[in-house]
Amino acid sequence: MRVFHLSAECYPVAKVGGLADVVGALPKYQNQLGLQAAVVMPFYDRKFTKENEFEVVFQATELLGMQRFYFEILKEKTDKLGFELYLVKIPGLLDRENVYSYPDETQQFIAFQIAFLDWITWSQQTPDLIHCHDHHSGLVPFLLQHSKLYSRLANTPTVFTIHNGQYHGAFGWDKLSLLPEIDLTKTGLLDWNGAINPLAAAVKCCWKYTTVSPNYLEELTYSSNGLEYLFYIERAKGVGIVNGIDTDIWNPQTDPMIPQKYPVSKLASGKQKNKAILCERFELSSDKPLISFIGRLVVEKGADLLAGAIKSTIQAHPGEINFFILGAGDVKTQEELLVLKKQFPKQCNVFIGYDESLAHLVYAGSDFLLMPSRVEPCGLNQLYALRYGTVPVVRTTGGLKDTVIDFGDEGGYGIRFLNASVSDMIHAIGRSAELYANTSQLQLLRKRMMALDFSWDRSAKEYVNLYESLKPAI
Repeated sequence: MRVFHLSAECYPVAKVGGLADVVGALPKYQNQLGLQAAVVMPFYDRKFTKENEFEVVFQATELLGMQRFYFEILKEKTDKLGFELYLVKIPGLLDRENVYSYPDETQQFIAFQIAFLDWITWSQQTPDLIHCHDHHSGLVPFLLQHSKLYSRLANTPTVFTIHNGQYHGAFGWDKLSLLPEIDLTKTGLLDWNGAINPLAAAVKCCWKYTTVSPNYLEELTYSSNGLEYLFYIERAKGVGIVNGIDTDIWNPQTDPMIPQKYPVSKLASGKQKNKAILCERFELSSDKPLISFIGRLVVEKGADLLAGAIKSTIQAHPGEINFFILGAGDVKTQEELLVLKKQFPKQCNVFIGYDESLAHLVYAGSDFLLMPSRVEPCGLNQLYALRYGTVPVVRTTGGLKDTVIDFGDEGGYGIRFLNASVSDMIHAIGRSAELYANTSQLQLLRKRMMALDFSWDRSAKEYVNLYESLKPAI
């Protein structure tokens, strides 16, 4: 079965969030199971495209409204990522450095989808199934069915994965002319709340949609930024599949980004050596429990609560607990955290920005990973933490609820708290400190965490089974 994954991000080509990690790993593992999976994404002027060789496999012109644009489909020559990688390059539109936040973002992603459909319609690259990821490719299921330009592909099954249901990509009806010729009697399938909503259109028109955890599938029916009723009535089409992680990349035994590699048998000494290096770099004591946060400093991740919880904890337990923050985002949150760094230099340090190598060291060297997310469709950070024997301290929501069992429950290994509040976080941090003091129990839980299987092997099989369920209609 030939499958095309259509996405705005893919690690290591271009990464903003977890979407890139998923699309950069799932196709590789699917190919190992016998599929022919490929990724199609926009071209970005970034390190990966500059350092690798590509060949033009297709070129044409198409219309975006009244304007004709030229595009190329570039293929990475060596399939070095474990799958075929195709980039859609449109001079002046899809040849920029950043992934998001351009004023003509709507035009960018519409043109991306048009170019993709034009290519597979007129070339010999006909897929057996198209797997669309998030709203950036959400118009494809609709266009396949309701534009005569793509009638040859109308019976091609589509799977749509929702990585974050808070972002819909909606735009006004004044931009309808940007779409290719469609059946105007079907425009209701594009509409939600008086706007063209690509996420809603995809849910209505795809053959199956998936969410990145079973719990998030349920959460969308009561928290999806205005699409709650849609997810309620389309619930039967939905399937929840927990994301996996690439265990080749996230492996403490072989990770080239950490100074001290360690198997389970040398877990305690390996983590302590990484912790010592991390703490020395950021002027923290390696003798104290280290609680870290990695991620975007935004309300969605509960980052606005960090400063209050950290300050209260340090004031109540001076010299007893250390904190490290790696991330960037809301300016006010960044400033609050930098103030804490100055106020408590021996117990709190902050790195504003993102550094992949540093992130690996933080997973390996921290004792606990704090995730106070308000919204977390799946979450990958907690899975990375588990892989490195770092106890996840998470709010009970979305995929965090599916993947972390509180150590107070049978078979548990993490710490969970109910509300996205400073008080709940403080209580969870207190439990972390108590657990750290119980060395034998902490080591037992670490070994239990590292034995868990959250690899893509398991998740990829679930996706293949889903594809197979659509096969009679292919």
